[in-house]
Amino acid sequence: MGWLSAVAIYFIIWWLTLFTVLPIGVRSQADEDDIILGTETGAPTNPRLGFKVLLTTGISFLVFGLFYWITVINGWGVNDIPQIVPEFSDN
Repeated sequence: MGWLSAVAIYFIIWWLTLFTVLPIGVRSQADEDDIILGTETGAPTNPRLGFKVLLTTGISFLVFGLFYWITVINGWGVNDIPQIVPEFSDN
């Protein structure tokens, strides 16, 4: 795997992880009974984005490390997955 492919795969894993981490610990204005006039009541009061970026980076590092270990070190790929659907060709 080239370094550009590794960066692209890490970038995809990072974004997917970010979208799973974003809702963790979010409390809305309605939950806190601190509604600011002119805003949506479901808007978060303290999203803690810095913490979530660091958490996303750490989780993504672990997931990418697992991906790297499976594909590069062990040499497993998509063709190593057993075929479940039987082949119906005439060959």
